[in-house]
Amino acid sequence: MKTIEINGGKKLKGEVTISGAKNAALPIIAAGLLCEGKHTIANVPNLADVRTLGKILQNMGVAFELKDHEILLDASGLANPEAPYDLVRTMRASVLVLGPLVARMGKARVSLPGGCAIGARPINLHLMGLEKLGAKVTIEHGYVVAQAKKLRGAHIYFDTVTVTGTENIMMAAVLAEGETILENAAREPEVIDLANALTQMGARVEGAGTDIIRVHGVEGLQPMQYTVMPDRIETGTFVIAAAITGGAVTIRNCTPAHLDAVIAKVTEAGAEVKAEDTVIHVSGRRTIRPVDV
Repeated sequence: MKTIEINGGKKLKGEVTISGAKNAALPIIAAGLLCEGKHTIANVPNLADVRTLGKILQNMGVAFELKDHEILLDASGLANPEAPYDLVRTMRASVLVLGPLVARMGKARVSLPGGCAIGARPINLHLMGLEKLGAKVTIEHGYVVAQAKKLRGAHIYFDTVTVTGTENIMMAAVLAEGETILENAAREPEVIDLANALTQMGARVEGAGTDIIRVHGVEGLQPMQYTVMPDRIETGTFVIAAAITGGAVTIRNCTPAHLDAVIAKVTEAGAEVKAEDTVIHVSGRRTIRPVDV
């Protein structure tokens, strides 16, 4: 689909159920590489990026099945720690397999995300973090090649905030020897969701959601049974759409706390927003007030 045609002028009314967050699901799926055993990951959106990551894992020897928004994953057969260009080229987030592969297998060969140069959407902080943990990292013919006999904890400062960089190094650090401190870490809810999944697997992660994350390395992990958080971007889109059309929409399977800033501004603009545990009710008004964002 190259174009989307929208015929507006109508109020949005009814109910909508929010999907699982793709940006939370992808790193959690990658975390499944960290140990043997059967993982069950629920509330996963059936999107192209998720299916592509599944193909990348299958190419490595991992059992992967996506059915009814649930993933069954077993990395017991992991034998080929490589993510080739023909699979990686369509998805930047493929770099998320780098940390788990080095942590568990001691080596990884991953095509640069989207086939792009490092500077296009920088992964230099990912590579810096792995080097701090003791990995030898080189770029060979468009591939990141990383090797380490054993990762060791380190104090890592990110020059700029990076969500996938924080996630990648956090995953690598859970099997490293000793303590790893990530400073100027990303604080997004997706980072917290990954930390929660890792904790369920037996990792020791502290401070997720703050700018300093401490990871205490463990000898091994166990399979997870985890439910991915709702998509806060999708939730915010429906909140705003209901408000600007003067509609009345009930949004289910969401996390209102992730939308505090959005709800505050939409309310300031004149809409009525009522938030419960996992539900948001939005009623728009005929007149929309201007607000500063």
